Amino acid sequence: MGAMAHPPRIPSRQRDKNTNDLLIKGIVIALIGLAVLLAPYFSKSPELQTILAGSALVGWFALVLGVAFIVQYVLRRRAGK
Repeated sequence: MGAMAHPPRIPSRQRDKNTNDLLIKGIVIALIGLAVLLAPYFSKSPELQTILAGSALVGWFALVLGVAFIVQYVLRRRAGK
């Protein structure tokens, strides 16, 4: 068996960009999740409220995914220092 190849090293600038992209994605996805969760409370149409309330699972998923990206960003920043 041959030795395992190491993954290619990512330059520091590219690594910082990838880390910052995580933060941006996390914030945007979390905001979308919050918007989906809060939309039924601001909608005036009962039919639209029902439709939006039915998408609460998607809103929670987006919120959790966004928070996970933000946590990953924080952990990478701490590891890089």
